[in-house]
Amino acid sequence: MPKSNGTKYINYILFIFVLISDQFTKFIVVNNFNIGEILTLLPFFNIVRIQNYGISFGMLSGTVQPFILISVSIVIICFLIIYLRKHKQYSLPIILIISGAVGNIIDRVRFHSVIDFLDFHLGIYHWPAFNIADSAIVIGVFVLLFVSNMEKEHA
Repeated sequence: MPKSNGTKYINYILFIFVLISDQFTKFIVVNNFNIGEILTLLPFFNIVRIQNYGISFGMLSGTVQPFILISVSIVIICFLIIYLRKHKQYSLPIILIISGAVGNIIDRVRFHSVIDFLDFHLGIYHWPAFNIADSAIVIGVFVLLFVSNMEKEHA
């Protein structure tokens, strides 16, 4: 079944919404917090400005040049766009992944790192800080895995 223009526009709107939300929140953090500065909002949640020079959760921090991470991200985005053309039923999770990746690429170009600021914790145990782009990527990957697995079970 051909994709309707309405669905196509929803994908564009979702992409723009995630990208603007990500960049706007990072703009607020960069312009109002020093690196490492913490604002406690709830007993389990802080805003903290962190410069992530690695990949997810700070892995490979300081060991990989930003242009390599940008290049790898662009290759993954290109793969996802090709995949999306063949598997339109996965447009929602793929758009989430792509928009999150683009948000983090923008940071790497601007800051040579990614701005992370959402800090959830339980006492002294902290989940690594993350941002809206990271959230979109993780949600997109889990939805994609879930939906594709459900299709395989019902095939």
